[in-house]
Amino acid sequence: MKITMIGSGYVGLVSGACFADFGHDVTCVDKDETKIDALRAGRIPIFEPGLDQLVAKNVAAGRLAFATDLAAAVGSADAVFIAVGTPSRRGDGHADLSYVYAAAAEIAHALKGFTVIVDKSTVPVGTGDEVERIIRETNPQADFAVISNPEFLREGAAIDDFKRPDRVVIGGEDPRGLEVMRQVYRPLVLGRSPVIEMSRRAAELTKYAGNAFLATKITFINEIADLCEKVGADVQAVARGIGLDNRIGAKFLHPGPGYGGSCFPKDTLALLKTAQDYGAPQRIVETVVAVNDQRKSGMGRKVIEACGGDVNGKTIALLGLTFKPNTDDMRESPAIAIVRTLEEAGATVRAYDPEGMELAKKDLPDIVYCTGAYETMEGADALVIVTEWDAFRALDLARIKGLLKTPVLVDLRNIYPRDMVEAAGFSYTAVGR
Repeated sequence: MKITMIGSGYVGLVSGACFADFGHDVTCVDKDETKIDALRAGRIPIFEPGLDQLVAKNVAAGRLAFATDLAAAVGSADAVFIAVGTPSRRGDGHADLSYVYAAAAEIAHALKGFTVIVDKSTVPVGTGDEVERIIRETNPQADFAVISNPEFLREGAAIDDFKRPDRVVIGGEDPRGLEVMRQVYRPLVLGRSPVIEMSRRAAELTKYAGNAFLATKITFINEIADLCEKVGADVQAVARGIGLDNRIGAKFLHPGPGYGGSCFPKDTLALLKTAQDYGAPQRIVETVVAVNDQRKSGMGRKVIEACGGDVNGKTIALLGLTFKPNTDDMRESPAIAIVRTLEEAGATVRAYDPEGMELAKKDLPDIVYCTGAYETMEGADALVIVTEWDAFRALDLARIKGLLKTPVLVDLRNIYPRDMVEAAGFSYTAVGR
């Protein structure tokens, strides 16, 4: 199959490289000439484990190419995936669909023969209808079908998620379009990955509903963690006790400083806006969004309390800035609110992150960026673990104690056993333990 991917960002690049690895002929298109030049030179603009090798392998095999000429790439394609950004719109939280609609109009002019147009971007219910309308009005002679195929990629594990997915969702009613999508995903069917076909609107809503539910699980266990602290229980034991129930499941029951990233914050807001437009309030999701926002700054106050209630003039060492490990993504990271809370309280913040510091400088320009974990701790009044990178899981506690002014460890990801840390002479604060 000949596939064109419009947009060479996170979703487009990962999806394009994986499709090429399946044996399809893929062209990733982007208007940003600098990005395309970098990709052609083998430079990957995002950090995702294994992506650089996957791209290089398929470029060398002639199955993956990069271009700025949309018309040429669309005209020869069997399937054209729209994988452009849909950021939250300022003011109302609705997904900004301007890039999707602009892509649809450009695609319409370039269509030759029957082509499947696939919404890969995360879009609200009814977006596929509008994409279809735009293409029909722009090019009444076009022969095409519009399909919804939402992505379910976790940053840091995206390649494995694409190649070994829990499910593939395909939404559409056109028989020819559905058959093309079956051929596109045929390698996964052979591997027994479930491919679910449904209506286009149901597919669009599935993406938002899935992310809202996961955000709810995170927020639920975070609130249970707060209760555990009050009653003297261990939230990790509670999470295991409920997670072994197959109806609940163990995933996303790890308490911490709140969810962030490019998906959950944006998608929950977009779902709420859609619900408002259709007069079907989503009260649970409304509460999840509010509680999560409050939690991030609350973690900053938790650090202050661990430091005796006052950090004015003190230095706080932070390990981890990205919203999760194995990514350089700083979007909606809890670290941003934590740092700002500490700075407002008069603290100086020193920080280290294996991948996220360059992007962090845009949101956090006033902190001191260090070149390693132990350098961050030198002369600090407390150490705070914000992101659970593997490199932070087996730190030398004796060395840390020698570097800190006061042996205070705030573990916002619960990666260290309390008895071990306290035996090393630290004042230890965790979440829900």
